[in-house]
Amino acid sequence: MTNETKPIGLLGGTFNPIHHGHLRLALELYERLELAEVRLIPSAQPPHRKQPSVSSQLRLEMVQAAIENVKGLSVDDRELRRSGLSYTIDTLSSLRQDYPQQSLCLILGRDAFLGLPQWHQWELLLSQAHILVVERRQESRLPEKQKEAIKYFWQTHQTTSRDDLKKQRAGCIWLEENLPTLDISATQIRHLIATGKNPCYLLPQAVLNIINTHQLYR
Repeated sequence: MTNETKPIGLLGGTFNPIHHGHLRLALELYERLELAEVRLIPSAQPPHRKQPSVSSQLRLEMVQAAIENVKGLSVDDRELRRSGLSYTIDTLSSLRQDYPQQSLCLILGRDAFLGLPQWHQWELLLSQAHILVVERRQESRLPEKQKEAIKYFWQTHQTTSRDDLKKQRAGCIWLEENLPTLDISATQIRHLIATGKNPCYLLPQAVLNIINTHQLYR
């Protein structure tokens, strides 16, 4: 199977800053699911959280530095080039125009998936892409005691065949269970830097170099 026929993974976030938790997750999914690539998509103006404290350009530079020469990982800056709020449905629609026939797979953590009913036009996401739900080892199966909307969404679109992600270009929800994840957060890293502590080994040295050069998060 060529890269043109493999699914493209999509991992969005503010990446403020990007760290080994993001990167290991992307690499695990790239290899486990035999994806063409995983695109890291920095958000410009996230609808559900405060505006990032660091400029779009510097966050983009940190992602570029983090994945340099890493096979299977790439950066996509389309949200940074678009004005207005960074709605995921707009990003997927834009990607669909670029890849009309290729499978697209939106990567979401469990909490993000369960919060989908608060997203802009969330019911349309599966018209443009599959959804890959990442579940950590200590979490229970999806979904439990959730609102009827997301429960019905899950039951209606869940697939238990990984091949569906390749055969169809969109429309399925796949649960990737028992994925080893690193318990690292950008909030944790920013706090360490702000309090004069060393965040080394939580993020790539190339990213830390950019942080130090521009005196970020002080």
